[in-house]
Amino acid sequence: MISSLRTTASNPLTLLEPTSTIKELHQIHAQLLVRGHLGDPPLLSKFISVLALSQNNPQHLPYSRQILDYSPSSPTIFALNSLIRAHSKPPFNPLEGFSYYRQVLQSPSLSPDNFTFTFLIRASAHLTSVCIGAAAHAAAFKRGHANDPHVQSGLIHMYSSFRSSTACHRIFEGILNPDVVTQTAMIGAYAASGEIEFARKMFEEMPHRDAISWNAMIAGYSNVGRCREALELFSVMQGEGVSVSEATMVSVLTACANLGALDQGRWAHAYIQKKRIQLTVELGTALIDMYSKCGCVGRAMEVFESMPEKNVYTWSSAMSGLAMNGAGKQCIEVFELMEKEKLEPNQITFVSVLRGCSMSGLVDRGLRYFDLMKSTYGIEPWPEHYGCMVDLYGRAGRLEEALQFIKSMPCNPHTGAWGALLNACKIYRNIELGELAQKKILELEAMNDGAYVLLSNIYADSRNWKGVSNVRELMKAKGVRKEPGCSVIEVAGTVHEFFVGDKSHPMYREIEIMLGEINWRLKLAGYEAKTNEVLFDIEEEEKENALFWHSEKLAIAYGLIVLKEGLTIRIVKNLRVCWDCHDVSKFISKVFEREIIVRDRNRFHHFKDGVCSCQDYW
Repeated sequence: MISSLRTTASNPLTLLEPTSTIKELHQIHAQLLVRGHLGDPPLLSKFISVLALSQNNPQHLPYSRQILDYSPSSPTIFALNSLIRAHSKPPFNPLEGFSYYRQVLQSPSLSPDNFTFTFLIRASAHLTSVCIGAAAHAAAFKRGHANDPHVQSGLIHMYSSFRSSTACHRIFEGILNPDVVTQTAMIGAYAASGEIEFARKMFEEMPHRDAISWNAMIAGYSNVGRCREALELFSVMQGEGVSVSEATMVSVLTACANLGALDQGRWAHAYIQKKRIQLTVELGTALIDMYSKCGCVGRAMEVFESMPEKNVYTWSSAMSGLAMNGAGKQCIEVFELMEKEKLEPNQITFVSVLRGCSMSGLVDRGLRYFDLMKSTYGIEPWPEHYGCMVDLYGRAGRLEEALQFIKSMPCNPHTGAWGALLNACKIYRNIELGELAQKKILELEAMNDGAYVLLSNIYADSRNWKGVSNVRELMKAKGVRKEPGCSVIEVAGTVHEFFVGDKSHPMYREIEIMLGEINWRLKLAGYEAKTNEVLFDIEEEEKENALFWHSEKLAIAYGLIVLKEGLTIRIVKNLRVCWDCHDVSKFISKVFEREIIVRDRNRFHHFKDGVCSCQDYW
C-alpha cells in the first residue's frame, strides 16, 4: 500500500476502495495529512463523502464521522449532506442524520439546501414517523425548498410510506408541470396504497418514461402480488430497449419468488450474468430469496457462498430459506457461522433461527436463542418471535407449555400465536385447546376462514360430526367463506393455474386420465383416501372423488404429463395442504419415482421416496 501511495502523485483518494481496510484508511489519511490536502475544505469534504457513502463497508462511515469531528477546518454543506444521505436509509440509523442537520443550522456560514431536505425526507420515510416527516416537510417549506422536484418526489415517497395517499395527491396536484421524477414518485405512491390501476394509467400517460419509471411500475406490480403483470411489463420494457438496472432485476426476482417460477428466475439470473449487472448485496439477497422460495435451496446457498459482500439481510435470507425448506439444522449452523464472523443479527435473523429450531424440534435450543435476543443483543421480540416459540412448543407436542407461553406474553397475544397453537391442536387432536385457540383468533379476526376450517378439521379427525356441523353453520351465519384452493405450476416459463374442481385447462381430458391412473396405482400401493375433512353428509365414494379434484393434485397430474421423467414437479399453493393431498403426494413421489416440491401457505414440503421434509407436521 505504501509503495503504491508514493506513486500516486496527485490525489491519494484515488486509492480508496469499498474494500479498503482500517489499516489502509490510516495510510491514505496519513498521506492526505502529509501533503496538506486536509487543509483544503473541498478535498476534505470529498474524503468524508467518499467514506460516508461507501456503504458496502460498515467501517467506513464511523471513520468519516471521526474525520469530521477532528478536521482542522469547518465542514462544508457537501460533507454534512453526504453524512445525512449516508444515514438516510438502513442499515444505518436514519435518526442520526438529523444531528448533522442541526449542525448545519448551528453553523453561521452554512444554510440547508435542496439536497439537505431531499435526504432528510428520505430518512423520515425510513423512520416511519409521521411527526418527524411533517417537521421535515415544514422545514423544507420554511426554507423555500418545498418546490424542488427532488424534494417533492421525496415527499410523495415519504407520505406513501405513511400510507397517506391524501397527502401524496395534495403534493402532486400542487405541481404545475410535474417532471418524470415526481410522476415516477406518484406511480410508486399509487402502488404502495394498492391503487395499482391508477399507477398503470399514469405510467401509460407519461409523455416520457425513463428506466426508473419502468422500475417503479414493475416494483408496484410485484409488491401488490400481481407478479405475472410484473414479468409481462418487464418483457415489454426489454422490447422497447430500455436500460435494465439492478433495481429492475430485484423486482423481477421478487416476482419470480412469489410465483415460484423457477424457470423464469433461472433465466433472470442468467440475464444478470450476461448483461454483467453487478451482483450487489441487494441483488444477491434477492437471488437467494428467489431460489429459496422456488424450493431450490441448494442453488440459493451456492449464490450465498459466492457473494463477495454480505450484510445481515443476506445472512438472514439464507437462514430463512433453509428454515422454510425444512433444513433447520443447517439454518442453525449458518447462524453460528454468522456469529463467528462478528456480524450482529437483527430481528429478522432471529425469526429465521427460531423457525429453524422449530423445524428440527430443538425446543431447548430455541429457548436459548429467544433469551439470547434480549440478553446479548438487546433485541425486543416481535410478535413473529412469539409465534415461532408457540410453534416450537406445539411441534414438540408440548401444548400446555405453548398455552402458558402465550399467557406470559408481555403484549396482547396476536393471531399468529393463537394460530400456531390451533395448528398444533389439529396435529395432536386436542379439541379443548383447539376450541380456545379458535375463539381467541375470532375475537381478533372475526372473518378468519382458516380458524373455522382448522377447528372443523379437528372435529372431523375425531369424528365429532356435530362439531363440524356447528362450525359450518356458524360460518354461514357470519358470511365467512373458505378461500378456494389454487395451485400454480410453471412449465417451460409459462405459469399454469389450477383451482379445486377446475376443468377449464386445455389439457383437462389428459389430466383426468392421469388422475385415474394415479388413483389406480396408488391403491395398488396401499393408499387409502383420508375422507374425514370432506363433507360428512355425502357418500364415501363421492368423498374420494371430491378429494381427487383438489388443485394440487390437478397440478401434479399435469406435471407428470408434460415434464420429462426425473424432473422435479414444483407446485405453489395458496392454502395449507390437506392431509389427503399430503399423503397422495408422498405416495406419488414413491410410486412414480418423482420428487415433488409443494410450497403451501405455511412452509415447503419436499416429497421424495414416500417421505416429506416436514415430517408430517405443518
